[in-house]
Amino acid sequence: MAALRLWSRCRRKAGTRGLGVGVRGLAGKYEYDLLVIGGGSGGLACSKEAAQYDRKVVVLDYVEPSPKGTRWGLGGTCVNVGCIPKKLMHHAALLGGAIKDGKNYGWDVPLPVHHDWGTMANAVQSHVKSLNWGHLVQLQDKKVKYKNLKGVFLDNHTVQGESKQGEKTILTAENIVIATGGRPKYPLDIPGAELGISSDDIFWLQDSPGKTLIIGASYVALECAGFLTGVGLDTSVMVRSIPLRGFDQQMAHLVTDYLASYGTRIFWKCAPIKIEKLDNGKLQVIWKNLESNVEERESFDTVMWAVVTREGGGEHLKRNQELTEIC
Repeated sequence: MAALRLWSRCRRKAGTRGLGVGVRGLAGKYEYDLLVIGGGSGGLACSKEAAQYDRKVVVLDYVEPSPKGTRWGLGGTCVNVGCIPKKLMHHAALLGGAIKDGKNYGWDVPLPVHHDWGTMANAVQSHVKSLNWGHLVQLQDKKVKYKNLKGVFLDNHTVQGESKQGEKTILTAENIVIATGGRPKYPLDIPGAELGISSDDIFWLQDSPGKTLIIGASYVALECAGFLTGVGLDTSVMVRSIPLRGFDQQMAHLVTDYLASYGTRIFWKCAPIKIEKLDNGKLQVIWKNLESNVEERESFDTVMWAVVTREGGGEHLKRNQELTEIC
């Protein structure tokens, strides 16, 4: 929505210079009337809206691989590593619960049922890729140019695009909209943090994460804990202070109580100190119980970060980005 509002202001500004609706801008002074950096929900909506007014529009979208090497296609967080895959995985968990409940309603289903992560992952990822393709087709239909380039400003009207191969392209535009969203952050002050994954990775894992510890109590953390528990995985959540900071705490604890009732373990008032990789490939997490001041440890197959990061030497918290952008 912010990107759309910015484009509306640009359009009104252009109108004051005699660039009426349906008239191409500035007689070739710039290559494009509008350049959008970012191919997520805001960038795509902004670019398609501008194209309806006969503007020459280009969208740059480039996904920097996560520290674990995960990358994806056009559509932004919601499509690739947010709402869409999350809801599909929650649906998988709900189907498992329905199968178990079905026995009480006359369905003769042998129990226990077993969930295959790989099958689910292939289905989810195939659906996401179909949405990536759909967004490309929509841009073509609207005559919006798409370039898989990382954009860097050279001046107010010039952007240098760089491809995966390092090839550079110069693009100029009368108006430029930044719609890049945000990316997950790893804590810089915890040794071994790089051994963990983020929500950028969880939706693109080909193999089951196995026994998983989610560090953090944001809505991202609790949503992921919900579907991991729902598909039968041993799942734990580590909470440093309170769950769902910024939300009503009575409601927040209803969520954590519900998770706990379905088998999610919650480590209250605990903060990670260090992560070590063991000889058997598992990850040993060492943390401090902030109430008892005692160090504790346990091994996991996967550790997922879902935290706000400490900056400035750890002296204060900055809410710069939860591990999945808000849709």
